[in-house]
Amino acid sequence: MAATILIVDDEKNIRRTLRMVLEEQGHAVIDAATAENALSILASEDIDLVILDVRLPGISGLELLERTRQKPTLESLPVIMISGHASVAEAVHAVQLGATDFFEKPLDRDRVLVSVTSALRSGKLRRELNRLRAQVEERYEMTGQSEKMKELYTAIEKVAPTKTRVLITGESGTGKELVARAIHRLSQRCSAPFIMLNCAAIPTELIESELFGYERGAFTGATSRKKGMFELADGGTLLLDEIGDMSADAQAKVLRALQSGKINRVGSESDISVDVRVIAATNKDLEAEVAKGNFREDLYYRLNVVPIRSPALRERVDDIPALAKVFLRECCRDNGVREKPIDDAVLEALQRMPWPGNVRELRNVIERMVILSGDRITKNDLPLHYRQVQNAPKVERPLEEIGISNGLSDLLQPSEHPTLREFRDRAERDYILSILNACDWNISRASGILGIERTNLHKKMRSLDIKRDRGVET
Repeated sequence: MAATILIVDDEKNIRRTLRMVLEEQGHAVIDAATAENALSILASEDIDLVILDVRLPGISGLELLERTRQKPTLESLPVIMISGHASVAEAVHAVQLGATDFFEKPLDRDRVLVSVTSALRSGKLRRELNRLRAQVEERYEMTGQSEKMKELYTAIEKVAPTKTRVLITGESGTGKELVARAIHRLSQRCSAPFIMLNCAAIPTELIESELFGYERGAFTGATSRKKGMFELADGGTLLLDEIGDMSADAQAKVLRALQSGKINRVGSESDISVDVRVIAATNKDLEAEVAKGNFREDLYYRLNVVPIRSPALRERVDDIPALAKVFLRECCRDNGVREKPIDDAVLEALQRMPWPGNVRELRNVIERMVILSGDRITKNDLPLHYRQVQNAPKVERPLEEIGISNGLSDLLQPSEHPTLREFRDRAERDYILSILNACDWNISRASGILGIERTNLHKKMRSLDIKRDRGVET
């Protein structure tokens, strides 16, 4: 592979020899006699590899190597060290500073070419790894400067450096995983693993083996030993997503792990010590689940040391344009599409949506428009459901005209004393009927105004006993 290589050596003959050998292989070569000249070249040129003498006049080669490792743009630059009279200590120090290779003069041509090829290959792999890491970091970066998000950032910054457990709550699609990743990234465990387990996605009979691992022969199909999530996250952070869906048996074992810092693989009686910071996330009301007996109270209090709420998208509509542009860039890149401009009218329309699916729904809409639109994203590229919401008439008629006032008045009669569930169901039924009346029984328009899918509206209508003879479309 052809590359641009910088040779730094105060011996002219060494520079000339290396230049001849490397240019024969198709490489472009730049040389410098001093570290000072090399620093100037590194600041202005795109260099793929440095071949550097240990001892130079003025700034030494080792000091130059150390300086490159302190600069973010040069820290992964491959450097081969050469010397005519280096000590073992200097060679060891060069490797500790990140030198790719080290060899002595006089130079052997074949050895030089093998070392250069290896260094260039490892440098290319390192750059690709850094690029992929940057893409991952960008994908998991939190976006938004609304007041709600500023409050969230403040909470994350306060809790991240501590060892305390965090319970992240919020609706589905609000980015609870991003909150957990941000806490991990700003913690002292940031260089250790971040492991996530979606408790709702794992069958009840498998959750224990996923969490704690298993021994060979522990059950049918266990043909080898496997580490669980707690072991994989040792020294780092474990996110238990949707923990409200965890079985009672698994809850008891998670509680034991939190209390003792020890786990048992399935099929083993030996304790394994683990050092894991557990972050839990849920879209359920865990206090209500505790009251119903579905969630252990002692585990709830172990997890809910610091509660953090991830806000719904409708609570931070000012962030929607910025989010849309981030998703637009990501979706274009992921789908191999040239980045497209998006009309301000589209962004304004997106801000008027109810977004029951939150940020996840917004991203899906952006990706759909990226794939189906032309060179520019316009309002006509909005999915049909969203265009219908935009075009639906606003329900601004007096409540008395759409029949909701009397219904609420009836509900508030002191003689009835309905339960909270009864009040909610009857009020919800009256409101849905009012929207259906306002939309002339058009289910698509009504579901858009209500902020739910057509299928969900049909389910609501069935559960609330809303039928055609009571004012519903066929």
